[in-house]
Amino acid sequence: MTLDSHFNKFIDDLNLNTQKTAIVDNSISYSYEELYKKINFYIIQLKSKNIQKKIVYLLSDYSFNSISLFFALTHCRNIIVPVVSENVNEQNQRMDILSPDYILSFLNSFGEISYTERKAKNIKRHLLIEELFQKDNPGIVLFSSGTTGKPKAMIHDLNSLLKNFLGKRKKGLNFILMLLFDHIGGLNTLFNCLSMGSTVIVPGQKTPEGISSQIDKYKINVLPSSPTFLNLILIGKFYEKYSFDSLKLITYGTERMSQSLLNRLKDIFPRVKFLQTFGTSETGIASTTSESSSSTFFKIDKGSQEYKIINNELWLRSNTQIKGYINSSNESFTEDGWFKTGDLVEKKGDFLKIIGRKTEVINVGGEKVIASEIENTILELKEIIDCTVKGQSNPITGQYVVAEVITNYNDKKKIKLLIKSHCKNKLESYKIPVKIKFIETLKHTQRFKKYN
Repeated sequence: MTLDSHFNKFIDDLNLNTQKTAIVDNSISYSYEELYKKINFYIIQLKSKNIQKKIVYLLSDYSFNSISLFFALTHCRNIIVPVVSENVNEQNQRMDILSPDYILSFLNSFGEISYTERKAKNIKRHLLIEELFQKDNPGIVLFSSGTTGKPKAMIHDLNSLLKNFLGKRKKGLNFILMLLFDHIGGLNTLFNCLSMGSTVIVPGQKTPEGISSQIDKYKINVLPSSPTFLNLILIGKFYEKYSFDSLKLITYGTERMSQSLLNRLKDIFPRVKFLQTFGTSETGIASTTSESSSSTFFKIDKGSQEYKIINNELWLRSNTQIKGYINSSNESFTEDGWFKTGDLVEKKGDFLKIIGRKTEVINVGGEKVIASEIENTILELKEIIDCTVKGQSNPITGQYVVAEVITNYNDKKKIKLLIKSHCKNKLESYKIPVKIKFIETLKHTQRFKKYN
């Protein structure tokens, strides 16, 4: 199949449900017919300016206009770099990594586009960019979301990504776009929703209360989220202020879910199905099945992605993985195409459970400590709202264990003694936190992913 048949099939599927609502943005509903027309409107504009087979930075988060422009850019075989961050330094850093031919942004809510052409002098395009252009395929560049260091620029073949969403069974569901435009999980939600002929709501405020209010207002059926964001909804008790009765499914990913948090969520939302998703920016999102709504074990469905476990680390290989990195070596990939995720897993039959990251293993006097084991133990206490465990350098033992906890109890001395006593009964001595620090709020990234 050529790109045209993949892309046109995807777009034609959208146009089948002409008057059905495709996107709700800023309280305005847009039908699939309006989406189809807007895409074609932008295609004409792009062709008139010869923006075809170019590197294009799209400075926007999700909106009706940005989604329409995204598909128009795809049709014109461009390499799209969605940039959500409004931080100028971060934008410039990304432009230094991959110099764009054009920067596009929106002048107003009507969708008028600001076109900024950048003529880079004597800059040779990366081989992976040239390969896509030679194949007449569009691409998308995503950046790693690490909290430290220079981000990695990863290039996907959009032809391969879109192909996986053809022929989806139609479902009349309301989704909310919680995850961002420049995130593989956010794109997966968008493609999946539109390919099923469902309705996607673009949230005005991506805060726990903002999302909760729109779940109530728009009768959201599917909430893609992260454990940290779900925990913030519980901490704020927004489920008491707004109705979540319409929710049928909560999918969670991007970070490890603790069993204690999942238990609390099931207590609050007993009728909602919980599904753990799994994927990486490098390999795309796999199709998964949770052991149950109350279990943190999941399996990767057959035909979705290949996987194997090497020294407790999960390795993946898929037909949707990146072509490579623009500004980094491919050392995370083996010669035969396996991506070393860095995720440590526990296996139970066909099911897997993420227990931590290789980089977060704490070395206490030669003993390897998985932070999640200690976190799960501390979170068994009803007095603890959240907990993060990490290692701290020690000249004698190499590292020792530090726990940062959130509690509503004022008697911190009593809570410390309770944690120590509970850990002593459950864990080996070297795993017991040497320091217990109290923090007020969850520390998380813009993507609501917890960090140390």
